[in-house]
Amino acid sequence: MIRQSVIFDVGRVLFDWDLRYLFAKLIVDRDELEWFVANVVTPQWHFQHDAGRPLADMLPERKAEFPDHAALIDAYATRFNETIPAPMPGSLELVERLDAAGVALFAITNFGHEFWEGFRPTQPIFDRFHDIIVSGTEKLMKPDPAIYRLALDRFGIDPAGALFVDDVAANVAGAESVGIAGHRFSDAATLESDLMARGYLGDR
Repeated sequence: MIRQSVIFDVGRVLFDWDLRYLFAKLIVDRDELEWFVANVVTPQWHFQHDAGRPLADMLPERKAEFPDHAALIDAYATRFNETIPAPMPGSLELVERLDAAGVALFAITNFGHEFWEGFRPTQPIFDRFHDIIVSGTEKLMKPDPAIYRLALDRFGIDPAGALFVDDVAANVAGAESVGIAGHRFSDAATLESDLMARGYLGDR
């Protein structure tokens, strides 16, 4: 059993994410952009893919509902990586330091299976992770306690020595419900301080 581990969320913890990063390139008018992400390709609709719904089911339904926006809906499917423009400042450096310190790294991410298949190969940082649970693959989503129980079983970790890092309070609470300590992410500097206080990182 692995005694010490850190489990990361991906979106808005390791990498920035917002649908607007893509659609601001395609919709010039700011008001129209905000209407589009509030009514057509919305986070709530997108989360269906995170939960395991195939794009082949989602896209035709949405294009039938919004036929005038079919090309933009197709762009969501074909250009999704553009919604993830860059790492969160300082986060990948913390991953590298934890890895160098011998801390076992894992991730639990609400991420669509097909989109993960396209994103994961572009980011070598994930080579440092022992395992990653993807909601769209498992058809389980945070904060359902079942996804954290799956992690404990599959990762082979001691929950008493694990820390889960996520930007969403409910997701942190889900991890805490199965005995994993949680850190609600706001920025890398605050996380670094917590990691040092908990003994995952020593002094520089």
